[in-house]
Amino acid sequence: MKRRPLLALGLAAPAIAPSRAQAQAWPDRPIRLVVPFPGGSSTDILGRIAAQQVSRGLNGATVIVDNRAGAGGTIGSQYVAQAAPDGLTLLLGTIGTHSVNPHLMPNLPYDPMRDFTPIIAHSKTKILLVVRPQLGVRSMAEFVALARTRPLSVASSGTGTTGHLAQALLGEATGITTTHVPYRDGARAVTDLLSGQIDSMFYHTQFVRSHIESGTMLGLGITGNTRSDVLPGVPTFAEGGLPVINIEAWWAIYAPPRLPAALTQRLNAIFNAALVEPETRTAFARNGVEGMGGSPEDLANFQRAELDRWREVIRRANITADS
Repeated sequence: MKRRPLLALGLAAPAIAPSRAQAQAWPDRPIRLVVPFPGGSSTDILGRIAAQQVSRGLNGATVIVDNRAGAGGTIGSQYVAQAAPDGLTLLLGTIGTHSVNPHLMPNLPYDPMRDFTPIIAHSKTKILLVVRPQLGVRSMAEFVALARTRPLSVASSGTGTTGHLAQALLGEATGITTTHVPYRDGARAVTDLLSGQIDSMFYHTQFVRSHIESGTMLGLGITGNTRSDVLPGVPTFAEGGLPVINIEAWWAIYAPPRLPAALTQRLNAIFNAALVEPETRTAFARNGVEGMGGSPEDLANFQRAELDRWREVIRRANITADS
């Protein structure tokens, strides 16, 4: 009777050992960080920062940034969902790939909760509404008033992006109807706004900051509870009476499903430490980005809440993949 528990313990020990051994030997080859968007995009910029963070945390280990763009981030995300759970393939997921696309693409080839191992909520950035100065408005109130008198165009970097969702929230909050103009390339939208082809645009801080500072664009509002440290002259949407426009773009690190717990915790610890490093703080400040952090469980809970939130916004606004 006394021998059975001892035998059971003896049989259980080998099952635990491989996971620990794998974590100790890892990485035995270069790590691939998949960025599911093209070079030069905000996700690519954050991906290169994240790759450097992992490399520093592993004493200079090689981390390759692999841009696998297409289908709104679906191609790269699917690649990681189907990769081996050995800690050598990671994904920089986004609000789009893991909280919005599931509601826009009925045939999405992955489940955002089931088919990934959450590692850490990495970073986030505020969203601004910018206009060309020639439009003649200087505040959100003036923008809304003008939109009630004539059609205004509001560009974004694509269907289902944070800019598109912000445009939907603007319509819900004010009752105005604006024309959404989705671009496949946010840089082209910036060019068209500067040339007067479009009236306004919702976009990330890092891509409009220099234009606001030079006066070639006006920032009417920015998301978040407080003003941006890098653009303190732009009031929050809440200050303009529109607290419902509170969307932020975010990025998170994922691994393929069934990553061993030891590797999950090690990666999480590496990123949490990296997010407070001086190098990271400098890079984030330069790009108007804020660190997030926390546990894998924190990321899973945050993502689940985001999935629920954007499902309802997309439904109410009747946004589809072709919007």
